[in-house]
Amino acid sequence: MQSIDWIVLSATLLFIVIYGSLKTKGSKNVEEFILGNNETPWWTVGLSVMATQASAITFLSTPGQAYHDGMGFVQFYFGLPIAMIVICITFIPIYHRLKVFTAYEFLEQRFDVKTRSLAAFLFLFQRGLGTGLTIYAPAIILSSLLGWNLTLMNIIIGLLIIVYTFSGGTKAVNVTQKQQMFVIMTGMFITFVLILSYLPDELSFSNALGIAGANGKMNIVDFSFDPETRYTFWSGITGGFFLALSYFGTDQSQVGRYLTGKSIKESQMGLIMNGLLKVPMQFFILLTGVMVFVFFQFHSAPLHFNPNNIKIVEHSPYKAAYKKLEAQLDQVQEEKKEISMLYVGQLQQDFDNPILQQKMVSLSSKEKDLREDAKELIKKADVKTETNDKDYVFIHFILNYLPKGLIGLLLAVILSAAMSSSASGLNALASTTTIDLYKRNLKTEKSEKHFVNATQLFTLFWGLIAILFACVGTLFENLIQLVNIVGSIFYGTVLGIFLIAFYIKFIKAKAVFWAAMTSQLLIFYIYYLDVVSFLWLNIIGAFLTIVLSSILQGYLNMIKKTPENA
Repeated sequence: MQSIDWIVLSATLLFIVIYGSLKTKGSKNVEEFILGNNETPWWTVGLSVMATQASAITFLSTPGQAYHDGMGFVQFYFGLPIAMIVICITFIPIYHRLKVFTAYEFLEQRFDVKTRSLAAFLFLFQRGLGTGLTIYAPAIILSSLLGWNLTLMNIIIGLLIIVYTFSGGTKAVNVTQKQQMFVIMTGMFITFVLILSYLPDELSFSNALGIAGANGKMNIVDFSFDPETRYTFWSGITGGFFLALSYFGTDQSQVGRYLTGKSIKESQMGLIMNGLLKVPMQFFILLTGVMVFVFFQFHSAPLHFNPNNIKIVEHSPYKAAYKKLEAQLDQVQEEKKEISMLYVGQLQQDFDNPILQQKMVSLSSKEKDLREDAKELIKKADVKTETNDKDYVFIHFILNYLPKGLIGLLLAVILSAAMSSSASGLNALASTTTIDLYKRNLKTEKSEKHFVNATQLFTLFWGLIAILFACVGTLFENLIQLVNIVGSIFYGTVLGIFLIAFYIKFIKAKAVFWAAMTSQLLIFYIYYLDVVSFLWLNIIGAFLTIVLSSILQGYLNMIKKTPENA
């Protein structure tokens, strides 16, 4: 990295932290610290909701996902707009009418304190882990590529987030997320334009899409019914719907964003904004990854994108075999460049040459096989090493092909995204701990300032826990998938509790509590068996909770009516 990149990176991050701290410090009561005095306009609500979900993992993993697997991942978000409508109609009016600080307060009013505490505990467990991952994701990748110490990176990112979240609470999160979203989208747009400018002069954007399509990267929608296929239209519109309904409707890191809205209408408009923009935003990020793939049809790409793994194999007995694979890849890539240019020439004449297309597919298949062989060598060199390198593709492109200054901006994008998502997580964790566990179980009356101080201390506590999670984390397949897997394991059960609370009035507290406990254990077992794609766990968890609650409530009602209990 050049000096100009350091300046851009440091200036951007320091501005966000200092601005957020100074603009929002000095909350006098819990309502101001947690709900921001309900002064947030709809467009800030919308940006804050988007920034909370758009973690660094989104901007590191999603382009790499598209580079390897194409545009199909966008189907994951197909159910999101429908979920936004349901939340706007049902969830938001009830939350606002009851004037709750957290989503879980509502559950005590509908059921009892045990059910409220269970939902809050499930949230704290998965969000604590998730917040650690949003810190860990950029830290591990930047440390690998830039040679920075991983533990130090985790600590620095975590402390930056703690500073302004501790100082200003929800207001600080909302204020800083506006700047963060501006930095994020500006950086991504500039990068996309630059990628297109780096392609051969004779290659138009439509022809670039043609090359991507010929290599199977533009298969956007899959209507197959195979439950083991991870991303299909059906899993997105159903499993994605339930995951979005759970995440935006019951996860305090998101509920806390729109509870700050000036009114029900402002909160609803903020969520509708997210529903309208989220799918196009993810499509754009995936398309950026596809354009990186097209770029590497005309430029050399490494055999493996994770530099740490390359060092491992180069200091092992398999070094010669790895070098041989690199030489074979160079040969395949030279041939691929030649065929791709010929294919472009044919496309310019409006002729989609099937022979050249087949040749490109064949070369891509050879390249894929060589990369798989390289992974096997890396695994032999170190059995414990994670060989999946999807998360390193985009950052490799940034560091090796973007001009000075812009590298700093893109690193600021990644770290800003980490900060925005993690700050929302910390704020939600602290709010839930204070309101649902500490304040709820406190036997004596305390002042408003006491609870503000308690929320700040819990922000510090959860910040340190998240840093600890980040420091002991391990790279697992693809980070964006890991975050969604963690969410899917827990969200279904919590969503089931909320759906019963909203829509199934005859089910009472005892039935829903024990059904939720049973459902969560069954979800753990189903995930362990690995029989369905993780997206389906959301539906299964919600369905199990509802069905088991109904059966158990029926049984309890039947017992009540027996003669000996009459």
